[in-house]
Amino acid sequence: WGAGYADIIKENKLFEQYYQELKIIPEGEWEQFMEALREPLPATIRITGYKSHAKEILHCLKEKYFKELQDLEVDGQKIEAPQPLSWYPDELAWHTNLSRKILRKSPLLEKFHQFLVSETESGNISRQEAVSMIPPLLLKIAPHHKILDMCAAPGSKTAQLIEMLHSDMDIPFPEGLVIANDVDNKRCYLLVHQAKRLNSPCIMVVNHDASNIPRLQIDCDGKKDILFYDRILCDVPCSGDGTMRKNIDVWKKWTTSNSLHLHGLQMRIAVRGVEQLAVGGRMVYSTCSLNPIEDEAVIASLLEKSEGALELVDVANEVPGLKWMPGVTSWKLMTKTGEWYANWSEVPQNRHTQIRPTMFPPTDPEKLKEMKLERCMRILPHHQNTGGFFVAVLVKKASMPWNRRHPKVQNKGAEPAAEAEKTPAEIADEAGEAAVEDKPKDLEVSMESTVQQDGVCGPPPSKKMKLFGFKEDPFVFLSEDDPVFTPIQKFYNLTPNFPKMNVLTRTHEGKKRNLYMVSKELRNVLLNNSERLKVINTGVKVWSRNNDGEQFGCAFRLAQEGIYTLYPYINARIITVSVEDIKVLLTQENPFLSKLEAQSHAQAKQLGMGSIVLRYEPDPKNQEAPQCPIELCGWRGKTSIRAFVPKNERFHYLRMLGVEVFREKRQDDSSEAMAEGEKEGGDRGSMSMETEVDGEQNVEPPKADTE
Repeated sequence: WGAGYADIIKENKLFEQYYQELKIIPEGEWEQFMEALREPLPATIRITGYKSHAKEILHCLKEKYFKELQDLEVDGQKIEAPQPLSWYPDELAWHTNLSRKILRKSPLLEKFHQFLVSETESGNISRQEAVSMIPPLLLKIAPHHKILDMCAAPGSKTAQLIEMLHSDMDIPFPEGLVIANDVDNKRCYLLVHQAKRLNSPCIMVVNHDASNIPRLQIDCDGKKDILFYDRILCDVPCSGDGTMRKNIDVWKKWTTSNSLHLHGLQMRIAVRGVEQLAVGGRMVYSTCSLNPIEDEAVIASLLEKSEGALELVDVANEVPGLKWMPGVTSWKLMTKTGEWYANWSEVPQNRHTQIRPTMFPPTDPEKLKEMKLERCMRILPHHQNTGGFFVAVLVKKASMPWNRRHPKVQNKGAEPAAEAEKTPAEIADEAGEAAVEDKPKDLEVSMESTVQQDGVCGPPPSKKMKLFGFKEDPFVFLSEDDPVFTPIQKFYNLTPNFPKMNVLTRTHEGKKRNLYMVSKELRNVLLNNSERLKVINTGVKVWSRNNDGEQFGCAFRLAQEGIYTLYPYINARIITVSVEDIKVLLTQENPFLSKLEAQSHAQAKQLGMGSIVLRYEPDPKNQEAPQCPIELCGWRGKTSIRAFVPKNERFHYLRMLGVEVFREKRQDDSSEAMAEGEKEGGDRGSMSMETEVDGEQNVEPPKADTE
């Protein structure tokens, strides 16, 4: 929260000279613009998670933490309470000028800080820059959409996409999917961490160069077809001069050659995106740069190459409350040594490798007018105290011209238009995905498919593409008659429509340790693209092997991360619990069954030992209690019962129930509390609960089995 690098001088004469000449800042606002760039960026948080849970966290934030901050003073400085971003729906995004330093100075602020850290770790709050929340909003996502996030790491936008896909919490498997890609293998794992917090069976993380991401096949009614995406997020690598408030290094390093070097890559990624977009689909192109060479130049070039297949969407009314400037229609180029070029004809021969024709505005005024470049959005830092940002929304009205070629072997008498309309796999395979004039053929990935037997999806062979990083375990789908299902089906009384085909494991040999689930659509992608896709992670864990359970009828216990996916199919092993029951279960190590309220106690006594679901159903008449359903995994012992919930999630649920969870920093390590904390796997410090549960003030919630 807040700034660092105080010693870097926030000045760059070339930057000022360049942008003043381009006139991208409205007249009379230059000083405000520069002042805003020199100020640290306000911290922004977004409440993540699915609808009803997000509402509960918002309620907790507003009614408790923000109220406590209202009249607070630290070192004589009045604390400004966080404010909602006016343009983000349902008050789910907030910004504040609180710095890390201030957060640690007051006990009340320390509680707020811990709340933020803990809720971030359990995936309920996301630190995300305000402007980066805009592209997913403009994609207008529905639960049935197939979505590609081309340059996804670190993953805050991906998280938004997943949430939008699951906007209806009653559907455990939306028909849509999110494929999140990044070229950097290490950053892919960051992406996995962000995405996994949302526990969705509809997300897959892959590791490819976005400018050459393979075209995927799917099985469609027994025939091979190409996967075209309904929505594509194309948030390309950029020079990042819109991030100067956060990345102070940019002041020192900024030069015009950064944009000149990146333009070609941005073009290739955007071209690859529109090739894979379905007709009627939407692609959002965005950068955190203010430079037209990375922004409007790429869009204008795409529109020109598309020959009418693409159109810029007018999104003026799609984010009410957001202030933005229209895209520019004229710009010039400047080299780092200060020479200016207004069009391609002025560029000397020896500069032709660094400067390309696509970097200039279209010369034909009619063509320029038709493009409607003013529909692009430019977000300037001084208008709403944000970073700088560029975003454009494209809709695809027809196939790209270079994808309309007919296959070499054509049915006699077939109409060319009909061929173009078809777009099945065989047409693309034979026509190749050949491309834009400047797209070398050797960049294309071979499309031959050799789908493996037994539903196994292994890593792609190195002869087809260079693979870096770790070799991932295979994804092995279980067959419907796999013997592992018999005891599971019986023990949990699974509904007949439970999709066994969607269950996978990560090993060929030996006992299956964990079982994961993916949606039907992701299964289709995995099985049909084993040769061309480098999958880093997919699937949500639903069961974990627990050999102790075998004696009670099932060797697999439920996993908390998959419980919301699995719950609709479970008909047995369910105990309905109250708010008071959850408090007991989350603050006591192994409470006796008798600690539960009468109704829950009676249900628990009816069940044998083993894995259970603890289900809380909201009561609309009691508005004080949480208004969203809660499902927790647990274990019914001989005389006791326990919840199997990771520590940060415990704190999250306790806060939702009005229990204050606070870690006190202590020096005295001989204290009984600290010893208790260490015994339970806590760090140096203890937890105090301001709400007493059953007359017992417990030191720290029990350590969860997070295996």
